[in-house]
Amino acid sequence: MAPNDSAQDTAEATDLTAGRRKAARYFLPVAVAGVAAVTIGLVPALASSGDPNLPKITAQQLIEKIAASNTQQLSGTVQVSADLGIPSLGGMADSFLKDAAGGDGGASADPQSKAMELASGTHTLRVAVDGPDRQRVSLLGSAAEYSLIHNGDQVWAYDSKSGEVYHSKGDKPSATAKDRRAHRDGKDQLPATPKAFADEVLKAAGPTTSVTVDGTTQVAGQDAYQLLIKPKQSGSTIGSVRIAVDAKNGTPLKFTLTPSDGGKAAIDVGFTKVSFAKPSASSFTFTPPKGAKVTEGSDLGKAPKDSGPMSALPGDSKGLPGGAKGLGTEVLGKGWTSVVQLDAGSAAGIPGLPSAGSTGTSGAPAGAEKFLGSLGDKVTGSFGSGTVFHTRLVNALLTYDGKMFVGTVDKAGLVKAADAAK
Repeated sequence: MAPNDSAQDTAEATDLTAGRRKAARYFLPVAVAGVAAVTIGLVPALASSGDPNLPKITAQQLIEKIAASNTQQLSGTVQVSADLGIPSLGGMADSFLKDAAGGDGGASADPQSKAMELASGTHTLRVAVDGPDRQRVSLLGSAAEYSLIHNGDQVWAYDSKSGEVYHSKGDKPSATAKDRRAHRDGKDQLPATPKAFADEVLKAAGPTTSVTVDGTTQVAGQDAYQLLIKPKQSGSTIGSVRIAVDAKNGTPLKFTLTPSDGGKAAIDVGFTKVSFAKPSASSFTFTPPKGAKVTEGSDLGKAPKDSGPMSALPGDSKGLPGGAKGLGTEVLGKGWTSVVQLDAGSAAGIPGLPSAGSTGTSGAPAGAEKFLGSLGDKVTGSFGSGTVFHTRLVNALLTYDGKMFVGTVDKAGLVKAADAAK
């Protein structure tokens, strides 16, 4: 029988916070093209299942084990699956990038466009890591491959399907701010390993979170403990996060996020093969093929400042179309039920919404109110009226006076946040 932690949760909040700080300090950056992401069909078992008999360990000890893990070298194959209840975004990426850049500024090898693809469906990545300065991630397709290589101050991305190359150089004192930003964005565009996802969750865990050890398992042939993280608050669309942690070195091997309404996981990232040996140096070298179109990272700077295709997470203004700073952002609430408020102005000014000569009950154009109501659930409150748009994980309330409330919360939570913001 697998060892099981008794109901040990974040009553140990002080110690857990210290563990999370260490986890952030030991974070191993991975150069991949999220989202993110953010924003993210599933194969439930990525490797042979098992129930190894491992020494008992508490949640506190397991978090400390993750924090103390200093795995600098690894290689293997990672399967990323996302079922957020949204259409496939891969084909939309180039369109968003070109629009943001004024029509022709996008590039199919740009890491941002590949980040969009991981937001839906199942994908296979081949990864190699040799310390904080050398990483390679390849997104494998049926007849093509996309590779992102970080080597020192150089970031290269190559799309074999289009023959296009993306390049940025930065992180040197002489580099311009624009080049440093392009370099950073290329490196950190997508989390490629379970550790990248796990670090974000552990940093966010606090008094509103239950953390326990839920038995053992095997992932990619490695014995592992399972860390189970659940919201204590009601109203979150997140049911649980399960992280499989290598029993020997503390490296997260698998990350699974399940919605509160059950069913298959919304996000599942895990190794199918893994080795902790030093990867070959040739894994991190790249020379553009002869005749390939090369786009420099600074060339993509033609886009409006802080604009981009849906690359922001709640609470982060970077990447929202048109610049979230101009929208006005505010985080309402705490923990798993926090909501981000965006103020875009009146509904009459929201591009793309139909208008009519008369106004609806909320004061917005009647055409806009009717159109929005047909796309989601119409709701009312002391804030007025609006429409709630649903995915399996992230929901959004757009009020008819032009405010938007977004979060991993249910419909009632969005209405409550909108009422509180009045």
